[in-house]
Amino acid sequence: MRAQSFLAAGLALALVLPAATTQANDTMAELKTGGLHFVRSDSVAMEQEDLFISMDEIRVDYVFYNSSDEDVRTIVAFPMPDITATMYGNIAVPGFAEDDVLDDNIFNFVVDVDGVRLEPELEMRAFSLNLDITDDLLAAGVPVNHLRRDIGEFLAALDEDTKADWIARGILYHDYFDDPDYSVDEHWPLWTMRSTYWWWATFPAGQRTKVSHRYAPSVGGTVAATFLESDGRPGGYSLEEYQRRYCMDGPFLRALENATRQSGREFPPFFEAWISYVLTTGGNWAGPIGRFTLTVDKGAPENFISFCGEGVEKIGPTTFRMVKEEFFPERDLDFLIMRRHDY
Repeated sequence: MRAQSFLAAGLALALVLPAATTQANDTMAELKTGGLHFVRSDSVAMEQEDLFISMDEIRVDYVFYNSSDEDVRTIVAFPMPDITATMYGNIAVPGFAEDDVLDDNIFNFVVDVDGVRLEPELEMRAFSLNLDITDDLLAAGVPVNHLRRDIGEFLAALDEDTKADWIARGILYHDYFDDPDYSVDEHWPLWTMRSTYWWWATFPAGQRTKVSHRYAPSVGGTVAATFLESDGRPGGYSLEEYQRRYCMDGPFLRALENATRQSGREFPPFFEAWISYVLTTGGNWAGPIGRFTLTVDKGAPENFISFCGEGVEKIGPTTFRMVKEEFFPERDLDFLIMRRHDY
């Protein structure tokens, strides 16, 4: 089915993944000083990957095959999206607004191997200005997880020299305001948290192993359309970036413009939602992915979606599918969902 026929149903797709070829793919890893390092496998191939993406859930089902005559014992790692701290709250983190307490398993990640539930380890590291500051935090007794409800207590307990040093290094933000009627003197985390789930796995010689993941995605977004003018025409500061990242094409943009005009509103009646999936780590296994199936759900029939893909077909009122044989991922996946609102 061609992209033009999608528009008649009130949606659009951009289809631009290379023919040869956010959330992350499984990859082998080894433990070294400083944390997990990803390595390649010459024996274990990813025969099949079925990936389901929606704003509510990400599901990934794999079939691996060990073609050697010896069992392969290795670490399997699953990197999650970076989370940068902000004093305004992080709406992209699942359950952030509802939960009273957040433990380190932020995304409610679960893994099954051949139908058996495993308890993966979780490595969390902190970065500021792209420098690893994990050891600095731990040495000062500060947890890496800046989403903890009690993170302010740890920061308040730091000595003044450490606070000054961390502010200068972009690790902390000092929120200070003094007025006779109102005063503020607080420190907020600014570092980026990078998390990776990992576990030891054995791939038996000459056998297939099934691995399944389930977790809640990190969904970012805005309360307006940053790449559209008030009348729905393409424009705005993010237009060029979005065209590269989400492969927005002419039919997609015209569909949004038409929907804005038909709504009779003075501004586009859409919220943006973003989902990213790290796919390129799937290239660390032996050879390409034998059969890769991507299924995407945009949430509601009136929503619009754009992402980079090739040979995508509509399979339901809100779902699309792309199937690739001998697939080698050359880029990660980014999804833009324009959610319709009526206010």
